[in-house]
Amino acid sequence: MSEHLSSSRRRLTRALVAAGLLLIALVAPAHAGSGGVVVLTADGVVDNVMAGYLSDGIASAASGGASAVVIELNTPGGSLDAMTEITQAELDATIPVIVWVAPAGGWAASAGTFIALAGNLTYMAPGSSIGAASPVDANGNDITGTEGQKVKSFTTSMISSIAQTRGRNVSWAASAVQSAVSATATEAVAAGVVDGIAGTLPDVLAAAQGRQVTTKAGPVTVDVAGKPIIDASMNLGLSLLHLLADPNIAFVLFVVGLAGLIIEFVHPTVIAGILGGLSLILSFIGFGSLPLNVAGLLLIGFGMVLFLLETQITSHGLLTLGGVTSLVLGASVLYRPAGVSPFEPVVGVAWPVILTAAVSTGLFGVGITLAAMRIRRMPSPREGVGTALPIGTEGVVQAPLRPLGTAYLGGETWSARSVDGRELGRDTKVRLVAMDRLVAVVAPVAEVANTQSQQTTGTSPATVVPPAGHP
Repeated sequence: MSEHLSSSRRRLTRALVAAGLLLIALVAPAHAGSGGVVVLTADGVVDNVMAGYLSDGIASAASGGASAVVIELNTPGGSLDAMTEITQAELDATIPVIVWVAPAGGWAASAGTFIALAGNLTYMAPGSSIGAASPVDANGNDITGTEGQKVKSFTTSMISSIAQTRGRNVSWAASAVQSAVSATATEAVAAGVVDGIAGTLPDVLAAAQGRQVTTKAGPVTVDVAGKPIIDASMNLGLSLLHLLADPNIAFVLFVVGLAGLIIEFVHPTVIAGILGGLSLILSFIGFGSLPLNVAGLLLIGFGMVLFLLETQITSHGLLTLGGVTSLVLGASVLYRPAGVSPFEPVVGVAWPVILTAAVSTGLFGVGITLAAMRIRRMPSPREGVGTALPIGTEGVVQAPLRPLGTAYLGGETWSARSVDGRELGRDTKVRLVAMDRLVAVVAPVAEVANTQSQQTTGTSPATVVPPAGHP
């Protein structure tokens, strides 16, 4: 059995290593062809993945001789560091960078406002919006006092500098931070915030053709007419990493990760523990790009602990009810309305996702409760009911018996304890000597053999193993 488990672990390790190498290959940036127009898609939360993708994409396009870069932008905002890296890449570009806020109904909010203003040329699709970059505190209120003055002063100077460099309306840009001003596409054009309205990519290129812009290399005339369009969307690896920043995905991964660890605790398996740990790691990668509320995280964790206690304590469903309540409350406040900077997106876990998670975990808890009640009503084997395992079945210890653990007997994993209450380590060969309801009472194979030998020669009387808690 131990050899089988070791072989399984080796195969799993090789599979994880292969997956890691494949992910590295998928994350490698693509290089743009010469003379074309490179289109980069920036959709979702502004995080480090998006920052690396856009900055590398702009640099690759410039080194590959592209005529221009188009950033198709649709974002609620995101990380300050990521936003700074993106705007710096736009300002340092040696080829024209065109930002297109799209599709219709899209937005360039919070950090997206800075990214849109930093382009050499910026166009918006009909029905899109821009702005609302005012800093607020963790409760969504205005930041007061010295801290509020510092935050607003810093962000106002940053956005004003970008607008001035690109020849845009500095007053409007400052008001987007100071007063949370936003604008529709038509209003933004009228205010001199963006360069025009374009419903399609060909419209964007037609509007940009022949415009004079200033790049890091100096004045440039945009020449994109008839040039091939190169789609440089995120590859599979980057898309998967960026997907983790979705507030619903991060929440689900966190709950699945905790559930995996609970399963590993109750019924030890290699797979459940590894998948649970991996899910938790991936969830925290996503949380790093979101305005996480630690209180919500703790409430979800507490709810999962209550589900775990349901397997150990007779509560007749009260622990499950408490777990579901804690899970729903935690999920509803998992993300702050906005952060202490204007760049954090306004996000939350969707209520359909919360309700699905609550119902699923609730049914799981109810199942645990009903199973526990049935087990407790079952008569003991010594009262006349036979056991599923014949006495004398041999196997190995899986989870150390301290004094309770698990043992692999008769092709299944059983809760087990040693016959005399002492600790037995993992992979110890044991033999079943009694059953205490559904708990296997075992002893080391060597000791059982010695006892049987002594009984045969008459040197020691046979002993009866009582269930736990009986004299």
